[in-house]
Amino acid sequence: MIKKRLIQAMGDSRRYIFGNVAAQWISLASNILTTFGIANLLEKLISRNASGGDYVFAVSASVCSLVIGYICSRIQERCSYMSSRSVKKKLRELIFRKLLRLGSSYRESVRTSEIVQLSVEGVDQLETYYGQFLPQFFYSFLAPLTLFGILGFISMKAAVILLICVPLIPGAIMGVQKIAKRLLKNYWVQYANLGDTFLENLQGMTTLKIYSADEKTAEKMASESEHFRKVTMKVLTMQLNSVTIMDLIAYGGAALGTVLAATEFSNGNISFMGCFTIIMLSADFFIPMRRLGSFFHVAMNGMAASDRLFRILDLPEPEEKTASVDPENCAIEICGLHYSYGTEREVLHGADMRFDTGRMTSICGGSGCGKTTLAGILTGRNKGYKGSVKIGGTELSEISEESLMRTVTYISHNSYLFKGSVRENLLAAAPDASDQHLTDVLKQARLYDFLQSQQGLDTLLNENASNLSGGQRQRLALARALLHDTPIYIFDEATSSVDADSEQDIIRSIYELAKTKTVILISHRLANVMDSDMIYVLESGLLTEQGTHEELLQNNGMYSQMWQTQQALENVGRKEAAL
Repeated sequence: MIKKRLIQAMGDSRRYIFGNVAAQWISLASNILTTFGIANLLEKLISRNASGGDYVFAVSASVCSLVIGYICSRIQERCSYMSSRSVKKKLRELIFRKLLRLGSSYRESVRTSEIVQLSVEGVDQLETYYGQFLPQFFYSFLAPLTLFGILGFISMKAAVILLICVPLIPGAIMGVQKIAKRLLKNYWVQYANLGDTFLENLQGMTTLKIYSADEKTAEKMASESEHFRKVTMKVLTMQLNSVTIMDLIAYGGAALGTVLAATEFSNGNISFMGCFTIIMLSADFFIPMRRLGSFFHVAMNGMAASDRLFRILDLPEPEEKTASVDPENCAIEICGLHYSYGTEREVLHGADMRFDTGRMTSICGGSGCGKTTLAGILTGRNKGYKGSVKIGGTELSEISEESLMRTVTYISHNSYLFKGSVRENLLAAAPDASDQHLTDVLKQARLYDFLQSQQGLDTLLNENASNLSGGQRQRLALARALLHDTPIYIFDEATSSVDADSEQDIIRSIYELAKTKTVILISHRLANVMDSDMIYVLESGLLTEQGTHEELLQNNGMYSQMWQTQQALENVGRKEAAL
């Protein structure tokens, strides 16, 4: 019921948890005092010896007990909130910092959907564990011992029997825990898988619609949802059955206390005051444990989530790199580069390349030839390459991620734009940039005139800038990249989803940038790379050709074939447009 790592994660919330326990104990003490006051009054009423002072004491004790109970209840609520808030904040910071340490290649170790689920709902499930379960756990042991010490002076026999019966509830809880642990582990596995499938289907909804695969996918999703429903119902059934068992033990124990008190009173071993006190307080032996049981199942759900959370926190981290890149020397030299996804599928087979500052260098080739894989290596997203990749003479594997992020900017065909204003999206690349600087990069990206017809830098964007055209989104992504102002830029099919006019504008900006930066242009469209100073041609992971556009056409190799094919298709397109 107590997990060591969750206890260690309490941090500042310890004082709130113990404050919660203290508030409950003070409330119990006031309840005991009230019970004695009422019992004393009833005994004197029976013997007709009650005085005004007895009435005042009983009423005053009852009123004070109500006031103290209310104050303690509010303190408990406050402490529960503060303890859970503190721990949730700490756990989310741990996850975030872990991802930062794992770096941009974290997806090689864990799914993004799982991180989102655990960071949000998984951590929220621990709210009950820290806010209610842990305080109740400690109080559930303190309350029976306190009552035993009080009732022992009245009837040691009754106090001992009641105390012995109390462990029956945690015994039942521990029995249920063995079943619950297996069920909840399965529950979180199914939940994470269902969330991952849902996110993937949602992101690919357009593609599913295009290929009329949405109905089949919906049936598969429904099947997985039904399986998850069955797992959830098993969890709920287990919880309901265990609650019934704990109720029987708790109320049975209270009934036993009543019987013991009545028996002791009938045998003349205790007074009416003692009998009444035992009857009234016997339930308090079991109620704390019963409440612990009610929190137990939600807490177990949080503990099951914590297993997966700690698995992420325990992922092996890459060795900390200390080398940095000299921004004045950012030429890239690649020698004998090999890269594999897994142990068997090698996608790059000993490539040798060089990318110099001030020269336009492009990479082209068919789908699956390794172009994007190479970009992933240069940006640090793909680890574990073999061979040598040097930036400014420093091996890539020795460069710190912070330095690499300051050195390389990656722009793909689907660079993400955030909901908010144009200004906010641009400032993500340079938080201290002035409005004049923002305006300058928008002009470079040829987006300024359009935004002037809107609200300028305050133009609001929907999620992923869905209220802009494809070309406008790419121009804004280009402006943000220019604002980042790094020595190296990698454009990976950056114009694949834009119109012809936008494509030409973006390509002109890229070539202009290549005059002062190290620029790598990855494109399947050869018309975009024909003016490059150097073109590398990849085929099935092999570097098969290199040279200028004219040199490659003279080779009559793969590049020449691709060029002729694309030119023929464009000529057909122009003829059809003319008709």
